[in-house]
Amino acid sequence: MLAAGALLPGAVQADIPRTSLRPQSRPGSARPLAATADDLIDKAKLSGEVNFSVFDLNSGRPVEARNPTKPLPPASVAKSLTALYALDVLGSDHRFETRVLGTGPIEGGVLKGDLILAGGGDPTLQTDDLADLAARVKEAGVVSVEGDLLVWGGALAFEPVIDTLQPPHVGYNPALSGLALNFNRVHFEWKRQDGQWGVTMDARSNRYRPAVSMARMRIVNRDVPVYTYADDGDRDDWTVAQTALGNGGSRWLPVRKPELYAGEVFQTMMRSHGIVLKAPVVITALPPATPIARRDSAPLDDVLRDMLKYSTNITAEMVGMAATVVRRGQPATLAGSAAEMSDWARETLDLRETAMVDHSGLGDGSRTSAGDLIRALRSPLARGTLRPLLKDITVRDQNYRAIKGHPLQVVAKTGTLNFVSTLAGYASLPDGTDLAFAILTADIDRRDALTMSERERPSGGPGWNRRSKLLQQALLQRWGVIHAG
Repeated sequence: MLAAGALLPGAVQADIPRTSLRPQSRPGSARPLAATADDLIDKAKLSGEVNFSVFDLNSGRPVEARNPTKPLPPASVAKSLTALYALDVLGSDHRFETRVLGTGPIEGGVLKGDLILAGGGDPTLQTDDLADLAARVKEAGVVSVEGDLLVWGGALAFEPVIDTLQPPHVGYNPALSGLALNFNRVHFEWKRQDGQWGVTMDARSNRYRPAVSMARMRIVNRDVPVYTYADDGDRDDWTVAQTALGNGGSRWLPVRKPELYAGEVFQTMMRSHGIVLKAPVVITALPPATPIARRDSAPLDDVLRDMLKYSTNITAEMVGMAATVVRRGQPATLAGSAAEMSDWARETLDLRETAMVDHSGLGDGSRTSAGDLIRALRSPLARGTLRPLLKDITVRDQNYRAIKGHPLQVVAKTGTLNFVSTLAGYASLPDGTDLAFAILTADIDRRDALTMSERERPSGGPGWNRRSKLLQQALLQRWGVIHAG
């Protein structure tokens, strides 16, 4: 293990310095001396641990590291590993397909059998897409259906939530299935007028806002909890505390019955074309059927670029699970798929301290190290396929204001959980300097002490997170000064 804050000019050095080296200004230069990494960490006053590793991609040598083999939660930086996993197993041109099938012939416009909406693991499917798919069914000559509307999501394993430790109402923790709509979120909107509450639950997207009945909301006269959830068999049953509502507002809630949700919206879209279907019925196995219409997702590259930009958990989980299906067959659980990805990371990227419990980083049981992330970022796979997909990170000063014209160009993935903040990616300078870096910060004890009700807005959490992000910025600028000086 490298000494904390050790600056390494070569891969092997007989006398490793025990503190960060301070680069000297050139004669006649007005450039200020760079603070050591330890100086910056002390100044941040960040409780918990700060681990990092930096690697010079041009020289093939490590630059500086602090506890590079100590595993910590990666948070959403895990999505970078998931992107690599999917790109390696599925390929950048892979597309997810959603199909409409028929179990009988179409005679005179009448489908003599059941109509099936079959998910193919597309995490990007939206209400507008189902509207387009319904139009294609009409174009295929269907005007009525004799049988049932069947809905299948068995292309991926079902999970009622991504992480069981999250509050029940957060939209970033929905159910998983091979059929997902609107990132498995339903839009809840409320308005008070003349002393009466109006409530809507809909599957809105850019063009449409179809109401849904499979998710129900009741306003209850109480203070806490703000939300409750109950499984009502064929419906997601929600309540909300009246005192938390004000006069109006909206939020996205997670969907726990994704097949029924997509099926009900598809039923509505088919009705808009004059094709009346029965209520959707969820099936666990596909019967023999004939294709009628299909919708393909964008290429995997584009799906992953958006996932990395917006940090969508459900996209990471579904893409990761789809890769596992191709690599080893369908796993029974999300955790099983994550374990398969961890095995792939050891075999393909030589990651030694990485053990994942999911593909998104939402579960804080996942672990990786700064050294493992550097090994991943150094790989030809990452430099050729992942790097172009990462988002630009603005260089900021200690007031978190953007520094215009800063020479350091950074592309990376961020990660945030309560009392966990991470950043990993690449930094380059105009002189050709090219670095890979990983910064992991976490206060595990403080995170573990949170109750369920504290997890959405923990006391002290925003301040801790801001100090971590400022530290990450200071470290990046330090590494830029070292190379520019």
